[in-house]
Amino acid sequence: MTDSHANGSSAVEFRRMRQEWMEGRIQDLADVLMSAGPDLYELLPADLGDRRLAAAVAVARVAADEARAQSVSETVRWIERLIPGGHRHDLSGAVRGLRSRLAVKGEPAVWSWNATSWEELALWWWRRHQTLTGDPEREFAEWCSRWSAEVPWDGDIDEPERAPRRHGRELVTPAEFFAAEAEPLRLLALAVLRSSRTAAAVEDAVLLRDEYLQNAGHLKWLAEQQGCVDQLEAWRRDHQKTGSEATRAFLAELSEAVKRYGTLVLKPVVDALTAGERALLDNSRPGAHRTAADYLEVFLDWQVQPDEDAWRDEAPSADVARQAQERRERGETTWQGMRGSVPVWYHIVGSPQEKAAALAYSGRPSASVVRVRTGDDDVTAPGLSLFDGLFDEVDESADWYPAPGIDVPYKSDSAFDLCALLALAQLGHARLEFLTVHSDGSVRTLRSVRVAVREDDAQAYRRWALAALAELSPDPENLADLIAREEEASADASKETDDGAEDTGRGSGPGGAPSPEPEESPVSRPATGGSLPPELLGKVRALLRKAEDQAATEEESRAFLAKATELMAKYGIEQAMLEGLDRPAGPVDKVVEVHPPYAKEMRRLLSWIAGAMRCRSVHPGGKANRHRAHLFGFEGDIQASEVLFASLRLQMLDGADRADRMHRPLGEDARAYKRSWMLGFIREVTDRVRAAQEAARTAAERKQEAEEGADRVGRTVALVLADRSTVVDARLNDSYPKLSKARPTKFKGTGYRQGRVDGQRADIGGPTIVTDTRTEQIVG
Repeated sequence: MTDSHANGSSAVEFRRMRQEWMEGRIQDLADVLMSAGPDLYELLPADLGDRRLAAAVAVARVAADEARAQSVSETVRWIERLIPGGHRHDLSGAVRGLRSRLAVKGEPAVWSWNATSWEELALWWWRRHQTLTGDPEREFAEWCSRWSAEVPWDGDIDEPERAPRRHGRELVTPAEFFAAEAEPLRLLALAVLRSSRTAAAVEDAVLLRDEYLQNAGHLKWLAEQQGCVDQLEAWRRDHQKTGSEATRAFLAELSEAVKRYGTLVLKPVVDALTAGERALLDNSRPGAHRTAADYLEVFLDWQVQPDEDAWRDEAPSADVARQAQERRERGETTWQGMRGSVPVWYHIVGSPQEKAAALAYSGRPSASVVRVRTGDDDVTAPGLSLFDGLFDEVDESADWYPAPGIDVPYKSDSAFDLCALLALAQLGHARLEFLTVHSDGSVRTLRSVRVAVREDDAQAYRRWALAALAELSPDPENLADLIAREEEASADASKETDDGAEDTGRGSGPGGAPSPEPEESPVSRPATGGSLPPELLGKVRALLRKAEDQAATEEESRAFLAKATELMAKYGIEQAMLEGLDRPAGPVDKVVEVHPPYAKEMRRLLSWIAGAMRCRSVHPGGKANRHRAHLFGFEGDIQASEVLFASLRLQMLDGADRADRMHRPLGEDARAYKRSWMLGFIREVTDRVRAAQEAARTAAERKQEAEEGADRVGRTVALVLADRSTVVDARLNDSYPKLSKARPTKFKGTGYRQGRVDGQRADIGGPTIVTDTRTEQIVG
């Protein structure tokens, strides 16, 4: 670990890893533009050099413009400057489409609070690969004019690994650094660094940070060295408490040497990184940043993304317009929300003075524009006022020019409010949308502006929001359920429409049709036959009850579950053959409720079982559908899926509790361990269901051959099942014309292997479970 660069090549290896990661990130950004904005990609001029680099800068700029609350027209203006000469193309439409796709793309590189940093990195990388003319000043001026931005110039950002040399030091590991110290100090430091305890602690610390570093090898290397420094300091503190005066004096020398390494070696390198790299490294540290990232990850995964109408300059989206009209009727003029990952404050302008102030507002952080209240009025935390000054009552005859003030309360008992405030602190600014309601009732956007936040205010907000969230939801994994309960308890939640859905099949991007409101009809089309007969259903349920019985051995439980699955698989295939020959039945669809605890895992279990039983499932979007799965298939297959799910749900909950008691490592979070165990369990049991289906299909084919003869077989089992799948897909596509893939599921716990073992296969597929694209998608 600490001696991996003992040959003096630490700086060379660091540079290599950084370059590989940079090239990968640039390619990721370029791929986003190719897939999400092909119209803009085709318009990139050839004189910009490598189209891949130009595409990376373009997508980063569009994402940054969105985060900075730049209007579509402003973005179009710089694109027109970037693309000289006349062209016939709907640039406004292309920009709006790209912005809407970036919101649901799930690419961390274009998240709102990273977008500006990625623009800086992409511009610098693009400049490094340009053909030079020999006139640096002219080149620099032309580049800045073309991109309408400051292009980072040569400096530390080019070679951060060389920054320590100004202090007479090289970029080395702590072991290499302490090798040059005097012998007593050198021997002690090397002994601590090379101990197995230190190696294990550093490895654990890096693994915890790895998921936040986006595969950046050079940042992982820095995190490893920071881990070594932390362990040296921790060892010194532990031994300094009980040592003699001479021992404490010696350990103080060790502490000073550790500080020298951090100051002269690590800090210059970190300071010379790009803003995007520094953000990744800093936010990966355990503590407040890590906790904030955990809460925000869950919150953004829960948050419904806006539709494409949200990016039209001339009018707000239909949802915002509806909210404005409803709130105006109630006498409310200001409210707070989220647009994707950007906090938004909406205000309905109601007077000429307000209009003048809104049009004049610069958006700079000041003490006289917007006041954010944290908590109740009488217990507002001191020093947390971002802006003061509201639209106060004034004498209109006086010479008066007000500041556009907004009073936004963030409640300490509202998980949504706290997460929105945390997002504000992370981003450093929010949108301020000034709206006007015309005489005909239509809502228009007067102005959209970026409200900047002072750094000290952002830090105060972060501390307050995290402290309040820790009280409400100590485990971030519970946050989504908490917010869902808040929405269900709200009177307004029941009136909101659903505008998206998750499914498990092909993806075609956002902008799809709205969810067909499944809550109004649990079964969209009545069943027309093909359900499991009562006698078979009773037999299957009896077998499943025996499988669930805690008194049964593991072997007995497996046998009972296997027999129940075999019966349903056999009946489903036989029914398919009968319907295919005599009385073809159409597919049905049904909305199934899943309930906490672990609602997300339960929904995944149901979807994967349905996929193994030849069904398709969609996860309807919208807050009212967080605990619903929309199944498509033939009635018998859907019924079999529900029966199996009801049994396996109980077995999964019991098994997770048992594995937690018996196998969870000491100190590991119980919920994280259970979630990872459940993913392994789900993978294994659905593999077994698929195997049972395949065995039943093979047996049916052999039986058909034996009865009809190999030369006289009519419609084969495989052909009948393929036809049924085609019909089911058509039914799904009629209801959800546009689908997009759900995000891969990541877990932090170590229980996945045990989940597979308990599911009867001791095999682990890695830390990320990539959802089967045949069974999990999202409708935008």
